[in-house]
Amino acid sequence: MAKVVRIIIDDRPVDVPAGTLVVDAAKRVGIDIPVFCYHPKLEPAGMCRMCLVEVGMIKVDPQTRQPVLDEEGHPVVQWMPRLQTACTTRVAEGMVVRTRTLQVQEAQRAILEFLLTSHPLDCPICDKGGECPLQNLTVRYGPAESRFDYQDKMRQEKRVPLGDLIVLDRERCILCGRCIRFQEEIADDPVLGFSDRGRGMEIITFSDPPFASYFSGNTTDICPVGALTTTDFRFRARPWEMSSIPSICPHCPVGCNITLDVRPSARKGGWDILRVMPRQHEEVNEIWICDKGRFVHHFATAEDRLRQPLVRRNGELRPASWEEALERVAAALKEAGPQAAGLIGDRLPNEDLYLFRRLFEEALGSSWITMDPPVFGGEWVARYGVGMGTDFGRMGPGSLIVVMAGDLEEEAPIWFLRVRGAVRRGARLIVAGGRPQKAERYADPILRYRFGTEALVLVGVLRVLLDENRVAPEAQPRLDGLETLRKLVEDYPLDYVSHRTGIPVAQLKVFAQAIAEARDVVFLFGREGVVDGEGFVGMAANVLALTGHVGRPNNGLLPLWPHANTQGALDFIGVRPLPEKVPVLYVVGADPLGDGRPMPRAGFLVVQDLFLTETARMADVVLPAQSWAERDGTFTSAERRVQRFYRAIPAVGEARGDWEIFVALALRLGQRWFYLSTEAIMDEIARTVPRYAGMDYRALAWTQPQWPPVGTSRDLYFGGTARPNTGGLGRAWPSEAEDPEARWPLAWKAPEIPSEETVLAIPTRRLYHEGTLIARTPHLQNRVVPWAARIHPESARQLQLEAGQVVVIRVGDQVLRLPLLPDPAVPQRVILLPASLIPRAGAVEALPVKFRVEVGNGALSH
Repeated sequence: MAKVVRIIIDDRPVDVPAGTLVVDAAKRVGIDIPVFCYHPKLEPAGMCRMCLVEVGMIKVDPQTRQPVLDEEGHPVVQWMPRLQTACTTRVAEGMVVRTRTLQVQEAQRAILEFLLTSHPLDCPICDKGGECPLQNLTVRYGPAESRFDYQDKMRQEKRVPLGDLIVLDRERCILCGRCIRFQEEIADDPVLGFSDRGRGMEIITFSDPPFASYFSGNTTDICPVGALTTTDFRFRARPWEMSSIPSICPHCPVGCNITLDVRPSARKGGWDILRVMPRQHEEVNEIWICDKGRFVHHFATAEDRLRQPLVRRNGELRPASWEEALERVAAALKEAGPQAAGLIGDRLPNEDLYLFRRLFEEALGSSWITMDPPVFGGEWVARYGVGMGTDFGRMGPGSLIVVMAGDLEEEAPIWFLRVRGAVRRGARLIVAGGRPQKAERYADPILRYRFGTEALVLVGVLRVLLDENRVAPEAQPRLDGLETLRKLVEDYPLDYVSHRTGIPVAQLKVFAQAIAEARDVVFLFGREGVVDGEGFVGMAANVLALTGHVGRPNNGLLPLWPHANTQGALDFIGVRPLPEKVPVLYVVGADPLGDGRPMPRAGFLVVQDLFLTETARMADVVLPAQSWAERDGTFTSAERRVQRFYRAIPAVGEARGDWEIFVALALRLGQRWFYLSTEAIMDEIARTVPRYAGMDYRALAWTQPQWPPVGTSRDLYFGGTARPNTGGLGRAWPSEAEDPEARWPLAWKAPEIPSEETVLAIPTRRLYHEGTLIARTPHLQNRVVPWAARIHPESARQLQLEAGQVVVIRVGDQVLRLPLLPDPAVPQRVILLPASLIPRAGAVEALPVKFRVEVGNGALSH
């Protein structure tokens, strides 16, 4: 721990760690030092000079090493000759700081008067009005009037698009540099900068397309004026007109805490979600969210939402009453009984997943239910997932982060920011994958293997660990199956592993040694290119267990699941194969036909969703469900953190919560269910599901003070407009390895390795891949990544194919028709396809291709 020093601020003794900035030390004891350029998440810059304070040191007698006292017995202070910037001055023992002297106040007034010489006084129409640090600090510290002549005002452009999402008002910009520094230091997207000098200095974007970053919206949160605004919120409402509702981002596995700012719609009736703001949770998303989480919310209020039930009459779907639709569904389910099957998406909340399982098991006696999409590794995550209290923000020297078989920025953008932050603090990062990704900028080493050999790579790591006797002493007494594993691994010489994977033996040894020697290891795993899913995750679990990196915070497996509640779907539903043909299939929150995934043939099909998807168009009954914004519920993140979100807007049309529909069906099937709210369901889960023991809504709503302070009117100048967390920090359930009495079993599954001549179809995930939800966000349409078959230019040349040409690719029994896109980043003998389009054989995420490309009437086979 850092040494604690005592300083005096405005006659108050303050004890803080050595090296703390004066502005932070003052804030921690409730003393405000105004700032514009400084932000506690960024490196200090000292640009705006608003934080000037008097700084001195208590004079110490060199002989006695005691403070020198004046005639009145007070310590003598040697004051610096000039005011100092509190945002760049670090505390030291014996420092004295004065923040409210006449000299300091005159400096503050002068800075504000200077900033306002050309700043437009348009607060009544500015989007920042009501939550503007400049406005607030001017009232508290500024002059009552300006001495500058209006005719000397610097006039600049009022609307400068910095891309599709962010608009710059150059007259309002005070050149604090927060946006530039965020993009450089936090996002590592240095796409903004200063241009020109003096009063002509301005912010510009360097990238093509402009402001090319997944995190651009965060710059509007930390901008201390109304210079940066988002295109979807600009001029739509004032802060005091909106209600702020705590929620959880519904997209990726991070579980970012957000706030939905809502207001009755002035144009179409009902309610609008006007903007999404980050909600502070320092162990999850800090005060940041990605642009997908910020902008992809329009689907909740989309005009083409399903608003009433539909039933098929004379071959066509027709509007119907809820009573008719529920009776038809209940009758079909009752007739099918144990033969009925269910397919439920991993975006649904835990309460709905729990009731869906009960509906099939108790009301129908059926075990034919599964989650969509299927994933692998769930059992290993339950056993060896990261320990409770894991926080990238506390990782630094001695910590190792491994990213394998996944693109961190594309699949979990905020984890990318937090991993980068850990590396900046001294943590080590190893990235292993089949193609380049942004996280490799900070990796040492980068391991590039052949797709499909992920499990074999880790067998090589195990071989090194066992050959060099790197088994952790504290782990050895708890391991089951160590000697068996040792014998089986001996069948895989390192030269063979290196030849098949493409990784040199020396790099395999570096990888293994880094894991063995690290104090903490978090192993993030994805699904990109993985042929042998269970084998891959099982080998990763073996590596962590052998080296003692399980069962404690900042150690263990961390999956890059596809959606916000994949973990919850695994907890309550799981992955199991369904029969090829069933009498009734009930599909909830999933679109297997639209996503190109197989589903059982059904005599009677029921679909429950937000939109009339491709699967819904084939249904006999379609039931309109509510979005996450229209109801209460919980999601479980990939860290196994259960978090609560709250109802923000009324339901559209006649849409009902999924749980309400399940209750209505259960009653018609003879069950005595009396749930009146999601809270009642969660109460039952907290009583009956061991992993979720005690996690009722009250327990999940607990909060505690966090640093830095954000969001309140007093703290806007300091931390920005991210919201303080009043909705709850959630609770995580422990992995099995955290039980001090638990054994740590090792497992072996001979790795399945595709032939070196096999062409692999690799499912890849992109943050902006086209899909049902993002399609309803007009502001992102220019950034949506269209479906395409990406292939190396040399492979395309050998097949005599050209860019843009529509090709027919047969992957097993699936036929895909996609435009061809040559991409030099794609390895040879590999086709990259959108993850949602490739069917899965059980839990396998990438399949060897029976490679056949048809062009027109001809065909080329390899």
